[in-house]
Amino acid sequence: MVTEVIGPTILIVIYLAVAIGIANVCLLVGLLYTYWKTYKEVKSKFTIGLLYFATFLLIQNILVTMALIIPLILPVIPSEISHSDFGRPHIALFFINLIQLVALSILYKITKE
Repeated sequence: MVTEVIGPTILIVIYLAVAIGIANVCLLVGLLYTYWKTYKEVKSKFTIGLLYFATFLLIQNILVTMALIIPLILPVIPSEISHSDFGRPHIALFFINLIQLVALSILYKITKE
């Protein structure tokens, strides 16, 4: 079981990071939809830049979230990896996703106004 390999605290951090990553993806899809509607009306280079920005950020968030989900789906971990080494990247990804969630929430709120 995954809990036996990595511990319950790290498992909670991973689940939180996945949830935040999914929230980021949802915000980015909303931003892309809004930017696309704006582009169809205005057709400016700035709006195309926003579309590219949101698209690449969406791809990055999908990849990070999938990287967090893979250990949960495939809990086979080589014995050479210690518990502390396994948890470190997930904690970093958790904070990266959390900061992105705040930034994207602000951007989404400003875009909707």
